[in-house]
Amino acid sequence: MSLLFPLGPPDDPQERDRRVMEIALREAVAAAQRDEVPVGAVVIRENRLLARAGNQVEQLRDATAHAEMLALTQAFEAVGEKRLVGAELFCTLEPCLMCMGAILHARIARVVYGARDEKFGGVCSLCRGFELEGLNHQVGAVGGIEAEASAELLRAFFQAKRRARKGELPS
Repeated sequence: MSLLFPLGPPDDPQERDRRVMEIALREAVAAAQRDEVPVGAVVIRENRLLARAGNQVEQLRDATAHAEMLALTQAFEAVGEKRLVGAELFCTLEPCLMCMGAILHARIARVVYGARDEKFGGVCSLCRGFELEGLNHQVGAVGGIEAEASAELLRAFFQAKRRARKGELPS
């Protein structure tokens, strides 16, 4: 585990969230460079970086290899536990329903995400998954942190994909 904030977190929680999201954005950029959908995720607990990952769906040929799932797996290994009580997950895109389920099972305390995912988002777009009745765990969620940067990465990636399908050269 590496120390994320050696002098403690900033006094401003929004600034701390922004700084951690910048790490997730770097993972998203790295994913795009591997020709993966540019989504990045980071797991922290007690201001320690437990894990960071970008999508690897294409590379691993695994539809479940979302950045959030990979970061959770790394975090489990880092702490040697099957639960991540008190941990926070930061991701550049609103988690899908699959990732939302894994977040609940991991007992993540809080999710911070960048851009909304209108097609698959399980936090607030497609449904409000963390608010379902009968859940035995509550997850706090905050969206919109570095949302424009996250959305721009996705726009540029898919625009390049569409151009490539049409045989156009990148601009």
